Amino acid sequence: MNDIEKLKKQGCSGFVTVEKLTNDLDIVPRSSGVYYILRTSTSVPSFLKVGSGGRYKDKNPNVEIAKLENNWVEGTQILYIGKATSLYKRLKQYMEFGQGEPVGHWGGRFIWQLEDAKDLIACWNTCPTAEVAGTTESSLIMKFKKEHNGMRPFANLRD
Repeated sequence: MNDIEKLKKQGCSGFVTVEKLTNDLDIVPRSSGVYYILRTSTSVPSFLKVGSGGRYKDKNPNVEIAKLENNWVEGTQILYIGKATSLYKRLKQYMEFGQGEPVGHWGGRFIWQLEDAKDLIACWNTCPTAEVAGTTESSLIMKFKKEHNGMRPFANLRD
């Protein structure tokens, strides 16, 4: 069973492409929760020297391709796990950042240096409070690290 199937069985919703989400955020709940950015394939992607991510506080969001290659986690579709006080607002920021807007969503920026970024998939689980979302995100990242030799999801830059 692949990661997408597992997340569906765990009750995640959404499973829409980044391209579709960029154009229609109305399907995203306004509640707290955790979200995933997924890739349908587990093969190593093509990395871009300059991605579509926006500059925030005049910082360049792009990193060297060697760093992207070092962060790549073989055998998983999960690229990023995030938390949100409002899934709608957070995913809106994330999509705007990916379109080059200067918004404060620095986390997960490696996503935008993937050649197939628009084809990635977003899904989410709601949580009763922002605190629960934060705790859930931390435990999901820790679980991922246990399953992948201590590596975080590709675009998660901290625990």
